[in-house]
Amino acid sequence: MSPMALATAIIELAGKQNIVIVLAESCTGGLIASALTDIPGSSAVVDRGLVTYSNEAKIDLLGISNETLVAYGAVSAETAIAMTAGVLAATPRATLAASVTGIAGPGGGSPDKPVGLVHFSCQRRGKAAQHERHIFTGDRETVRKKSLLNALTMIYNELK
Repeated sequence: MSPMALATAIIELAGKQNIVIVLAESCTGGLIASALTDIPGSSAVVDRGLVTYSNEAKIDLLGISNETLVAYGAVSAETAIAMTAGVLAATPRATLAASVTGIAGPGGGSPDKPVGLVHFSCQRRGKAAQHERHIFTGDRETVRKKSLLNALTMIYNELK
């Protein structure tokens, strides 16, 4: 499905299930929130989208510990999962959270964490977080678009 088709399906499914969605985005810089809020009726199910690009934002807005960031890095499963937990904790009425953190490039990669590495998390309140790790190829824009599509697919799969 295209991002628009996925976003439309997410808004419809979330509305039928009385789900309230919150987002914590890093490398996508708000693309997920933008895709969802492009859909009419999204205000009934999308509460907020936080762009927590810096480590400081992850600490200040999501309550992620500095220890987690030092031990695992901003681009890690642990941080992605902590991002969903943090945005859920900050939004009592939310019932579903998704997060993304990665290295879109062109710089910033390392042998252990190459450009294109992206971690995703999706979590319903009261349930265990789901996590995915992908290494996407392409330029910065391509990595971000692939990340958007993957995040929307995770949310959709959680709702269907």
